[in-house]
Amino acid sequence: MKSSSVNRLEKFTKTTNDDVVVINYKDRGRTKGGGGRRRMLLGLGFSMQGFRCFPWMAVIFFLKDGLRVDPSTMQILQNSANLPMVAKPFYGLLSDSFYVFGQHRIPYIAVGALLQAISWLTIASLPASSLSFVTITIYLLLGNLGASIVEVANDAVVAECGKQSANDSGSSSFDLQSFAWVAGAVGGILGNLLGGICITQFPPSSMFLFFGILLTFQFLYTISVSERSLDLPKSPSNNGIAKQLSELLTVLRKPEIYQPIAWFAASYAVIPALTGNMFFYQTQHLKIDSSVLGISKVFGQVAMLLWGVVYNQHLKSMPPRKLISAIQGTMAVFMVSDALFVNGFYRTMGLPDSLYVVVVSGLLEVLYFFKTLPFTVLIAKLCPPGCEGSVMAFVMSSIALAYIVSGYLGVALGSYIKVTETDFSGLRNGLLIQAACTVFPLFWASFIPESPKTEKKEV
Repeated sequence: MKSSSVNRLEKFTKTTNDDVVVINYKDRGRTKGGGGRRRMLLGLGFSMQGFRCFPWMAVIFFLKDGLRVDPSTMQILQNSANLPMVAKPFYGLLSDSFYVFGQHRIPYIAVGALLQAISWLTIASLPASSLSFVTITIYLLLGNLGASIVEVANDAVVAECGKQSANDSGSSSFDLQSFAWVAGAVGGILGNLLGGICITQFPPSSMFLFFGILLTFQFLYTISVSERSLDLPKSPSNNGIAKQLSELLTVLRKPEIYQPIAWFAASYAVIPALTGNMFFYQTQHLKIDSSVLGISKVFGQVAMLLWGVVYNQHLKSMPPRKLISAIQGTMAVFMVSDALFVNGFYRTMGLPDSLYVVVVSGLLEVLYFFKTLPFTVLIAKLCPPGCEGSVMAFVMSSIALAYIVSGYLGVALGSYIKVTETDFSGLRNGLLIQAACTVFPLFWASFIPESPKTEKKEV
């Protein structure tokens, strides 16, 4: 994106531990209010991303009560619908390489929002009798395709601006990651709170329609914003996709890049997810009301919101390996707690099932995401300028693929322990196996750097 003023090199020096990092940026002539518009765009984008739990709560209950699927089938659909997320590097390469009317982030955010709106509005308009398992899967794939494109473009903007923000404001160069995290958490809180209430008051089609209307607003707002007004740093590379792919592969060959990414993806993939089984256990066996499940998810999202604040204020100077490993170990402890819960241990102590579901289950659900914030900050520090979109997209696609593998492993484990929609006798053993698998990645935590060193890069 070209500036209306004369370009000049702007240099700042940032000290990280004992290393001095020098980064040059093109100053394209600052646009007054650019930072505010940028935060508005990202705040809307990440909050909508968090709010996606609202229609998905309706999807889950529609599958269970409307289509009468079993836990394994539900989990297969949930994970298969995430397949478009695996192609995120391709979307990142596109946004890094191809400009549309001189813009390379806004058009992709707009297209992604439009695809999501089409998906959910179509689902809302179809009669419930015509919504088969295959039909809803196709439209959910389309919606997740749009969501993944939006996420890639938003993540690229955050990565691009992260290094710039320290020079602009004198604050931490990675405050924008925390802002995006908080926006997503706020969207998740509202989505789960409204979802838990609306699922008992309105049909799923009304919830799909409402979300589709919100996505339409996001699309209209996005196309009204000029990328020039966002004051984004100029990309030092405007190569074709082949050249951009070559640069991405070069970056990914570096041990300091591929080792933490490999560890992070594996730390999710080796854990067999039993979310479908736990959902049926809570709703079918314990008869937990949907509003309680909604409050549980709200509690988890509030915890995520607080985590973003605590990390930004107190933990971002902590060595990434130590912090991420601590979170991984805590996840295993909570899974053992779930096994005790299924075994009736807390019930004998007088703790109501609903209270445990709200507090502990709600917290465990978001613990999976706690380590994402320090990890994305780590990768943003290591990511060379010019391929932020493709590198961050590769990271996110690796995580998406890891979640899919985790979900399929959970289906296999559920079949092995013979858990059905009515028989949960093997669920405790499954949860203990899950906890053991969660501890396993800690044995090669050395793949995560203790203190990342950003290379000097002249732009």
